[in-house]
Amino acid sequence: MERELNQINVIPLVDVMLVLLVIVMTTATFITTGQIPVELAKAKESGTRKDTPLVITLTAEGQIFLNDRPMTRPDLNLALQSHAKNSLVLVRADRVIVLERFVEVVDEVRGLGFEQISLEVVRS
Repeated sequence: MERELNQINVIPLVDVMLVLLVIVMTTATFITTGQIPVELAKAKESGTRKDTPLVITLTAEGQIFLNDRPMTRPDLNLALQSHAKNSLVLVRADRVIVLERFVEVVDEVRGLGFEQISLEVVRS
């Protein structure tokens, strides 16, 4: 009673394809979430600088990030104290953030001795 196999079993093929699809989708989400979403303000002129700055990001929800790491304000002060004072500090602030919050953060950075502070904008 031996049956002849005249059809291809596609179930293992489907399983393999689903696993590959999951792997691709997972790695794609890691690649696209590499930067904190901030809607930057627009400006007609922008500077170009080639060295790597310290990036402080202020989100619309009020969160603070230093080089894509979440921070509180006291943690930000401690983290910045370990960097050279001649480093460029780039502030990426969401355009709907309260101006007072932005000024407070920039004032704290200046108080730590950093002189080169820039605001990142999108060229319009």
